[in-house]
Amino acid sequence: MEQQTSAAAVSSEIQTSVINLDGLKPSSACHPTVERWRVEDIMALFALPFNDLLHRAHSVHREHFDPNAVQVSTLLSIKTGGCSEDCGYCPQAARYHTEVENEPLMQLDEVLAAAKAAKDSGASRFCMGAAWRGPKQRDLEPVLKMISEVKAMGLQTCATLGMLKEGQAEQLKDAGLDYYNHNLDTAPEFYGDVITTRTYQDRLDTLDRVRSVAINVCSGGIIGMGETRAQRAGLVAQLANMEQPPESVPINLLTQVEGTPLHGTDALDPLEFVRTIAIARITMPTSFVRLSAGRQSMGEAVQALCFHAGANSIFYGEKLLTTGNPEVASDNLLFEKLGLKKI
Repeated sequence: MEQQTSAAAVSSEIQTSVINLDGLKPSSACHPTVERWRVEDIMALFALPFNDLLHRAHSVHREHFDPNAVQVSTLLSIKTGGCSEDCGYCPQAARYHTEVENEPLMQLDEVLAAAKAAKDSGASRFCMGAAWRGPKQRDLEPVLKMISEVKAMGLQTCATLGMLKEGQAEQLKDAGLDYYNHNLDTAPEFYGDVITTRTYQDRLDTLDRVRSVAINVCSGGIIGMGETRAQRAGLVAQLANMEQPPESVPINLLTQVEGTPLHGTDALDPLEFVRTIAIARITMPTSFVRLSAGRQSMGEAVQALCFHAGANSIFYGEKLLTTGNPEVASDNLLFEKLGLKKI
C-alpha cells in the first residue's frame, strides 16, 4: 500500500530527524518551518505522565490561540446513505444493515434553512457532507450552488464529498468553498483493517488536489477502532508531517453503530482520547483541533480536559451526519461553566 505522496505523506526526512530529549520534539533543521515527527517521538509524548503532557499541550495552545475561544461548526448531511464504500465504522455504507436509509440530495432551500439556523445558533462554519465515493459532475453542480449561497449568508463553507477528480477542486474553489474535509481515518498500517474500497493514497491524492487550489484542508481521523497506541501515533505523524499540516484537524472517537463491522469494538479509555488531543496540539500547534464525533459519550469532565489539552473547535448541533451529538443547549451550558466563548 502506498504510504507517501509528494506533497502530503510523511517525508523521508522523518527517518533522519533527531529527537530532542528535553523537549520531545524533533529537529526542524531539515526544513525551515515544518517540523518532522517520527512515530517514536510521538510515542514518547504518549508515555509522558498525564499532567506533564497536558501542561505541555496547554502551553503550546496558549502560544498560538486564545485558550478560552472555541470555533464552532455545524455539519449537515445533504446526501445520506447508499454509499458504495466499505468503511467499517460507517452506517451509511449500502452493504451494512443499519437504520440509515438511502436518501436523495437535499433541496437548496432545505440546506439554506439549516445554514441560517446554524448561524443563528452561533456557528461560524457550515459543513455539508454527502455519502458518495466521489461526486459525479451531475452531483457536483447543485452542491456548487449550495456552497455559493451559504457563503453569501456570511458563513464559512466546508464540504466533505468523498474523493475528488481532476478539475473538481477548482470548481469548489470557484464556488467559494473555504474548507474541504477528507479524513485519513487512521495510520497506513491499520487502514486496510478498516477500509478496502479505496487506498490510503487515494485519500492523499484528494488532499493534494484540495491544497493545490488553496482551499483549506480539514483532515483528521477516528480513534477507538481497535488500533494500537503506535497506530494512533502513526496517524498523528501522517497529519503533522504534511508539507503544510491541515488547518483543521478533527479527532473523532468511534461512535459504534449496530450493523457496522466495528460495532462491539472495545471502548477506548477516555484519558487515552485526551492524550491524543494533547499530542495533536503539540505536533500541529497552529491547527484548529476539533473535538468531533463521540462527544455525546464523553461527559463534561472529559470534554473540559480536551479543551484544556488544546481542542479549540467543535461540531455544534444535535446530529453529526447520522449519529447523535450533544444538544445546542447542553453545549451552551458547558461553555458557560468553562468560561469559553464561541468564534
